[in-house]
Amino acid sequence: MTLYLREDFEQAWKGKDPHTLLDSMDGEVFRELEARRTFRFEQNGLGYFAKVHRGVGWGEIFENLLRLRMPVLGARNEWAALQKLQALDLKTMVPVAYGERGCNPAKIHSFLVTEELRDMITLEDLGEEWKQTPPDCGLKRTIISKLATISRTLHDNGVNHRDYYLCHFMFNRNQLSKPESLDFYLIDLHRAQIRPQLPDRWRLKDISGLYFSAMEYGLTQRDSFRFIKTYTGLPLKEALKKYAKLWKKIESKAEKLQKRMERKAGHPNY
Repeated sequence: MTLYLREDFEQAWKGKDPHTLLDSMDGEVFRELEARRTFRFEQNGLGYFAKVHRGVGWGEIFENLLRLRMPVLGARNEWAALQKLQALDLKTMVPVAYGERGCNPAKIHSFLVTEELRDMITLEDLGEEWKQTPPDCGLKRTIISKLATISRTLHDNGVNHRDYYLCHFMFNRNQLSKPESLDFYLIDLHRAQIRPQLPDRWRLKDISGLYFSAMEYGLTQRDSFRFIKTYTGLPLKEALKKYAKLWKKIESKAEKLQKRMERKAGHPNY
């Protein structure tokens, strides 16, 4: 059994079983699946988000293994990823409580509680606004450079997100007036993986996902080149030559994701 409670939560939940408490706690539910529930609650006037994992079952474990994927068994992945990002000085959610119990992989019960990110919007929200009002060139350049730097820091330190889309980057709208001060908070890390060194196929998955999620927001070739130069830390010509195959695969995979989304939009039951 593993349990971490920040001092204020240790005092507030003294004498209570955190697993039982969170299982029965009311709150604003954002997602509820058979194996996972995500909800918002308040304590001492402050907002928090809780993810409670109830065990994925052997069926999902075997399905993932047959597809050569490591199954996500509970909150441990996200807990480890949050600590890793903090060590890398990357902005993310602040964990205040984490717990895991059980030996049966299919029935592990775990939870993660994080501070609410207040007064934030996502980069996807901003992109939708750009469809009506194109952004200032300086702002766009800054955002692309910051995303490339975050991506490089993650990947060079063995972290891949696996759901790496614009909707998982949050920021305070008030910072838009001073783009150089923009801080992006990376969220939804429950599928993240950490390795000593990241294989190219996981760089491919993350970057193609990010590229796909930005395609409809006026992305130009110059924007792509700016990202590539910052992400690799190399002069553009050298980066394009050295990683030509990887960039081509990224573009191809992003286009396939785009076509798949278009098919789903045209066929709701697809």
